[in-house]
Amino acid sequence: MYCIDRRVPACWRAALAGFGLMAGCSTTQVVETPSTPSARPSSASPGIVPAPAPSNAPRLAAPGPVKNWNEVRRQAAQRMVAANPIGTYLGAVPDTLLAIPVLEIELNGDGSVRKIDVLRPPRQAKDTTQLAMDAVHRAAPFGDVSRLPKPWRFTETFLFNDDRKFKPRTLD
Repeated sequence: MYCIDRRVPACWRAALAGFGLMAGCSTTQVVETPSTPSARPSSASPGIVPAPAPSNAPRLAAPGPVKNWNEVRRQAAQRMVAANPIGTYLGAVPDTLLAIPVLEIELNGDGSVRKIDVLRPPRQAKDTTQLAMDAVHRAAPFGDVSRLPKPWRFTETFLFNDDRKFKPRTLD
């Protein structure tokens, strides 16, 4: 049994342990609650409400032009990493992953996110699905796709390690 809840990222566990906030043995859960009722998407319409950007979120440059869906996927993956520097890793993928959610991202013609569908939710660490959806919203828009053939959607697989940091499979 772990004395610090493993669902909390390692960097937060150290900080919280230093402040004595997680003194007991994993009987207390850290629960994030939205500030407004509409801050999180409902289960009936997942991913339609964009996640609020943290105040220290990096500013992304405008997306470059894309000529095909492979370029859209690569640019989207790079933007997800750039928009979420604390929540990503770029090294080798560990042998055992915590979770592997698969999302289908539907875009508007300007590259903004229209809808996100969960194609494969993870069996454990279900919160990683929301982390992945938030990462997509922070990284949008993904470039003008209006000249590409419809439907304007692509699939991304998120490889989460034990620290709840992800790597888009496109970059692997």
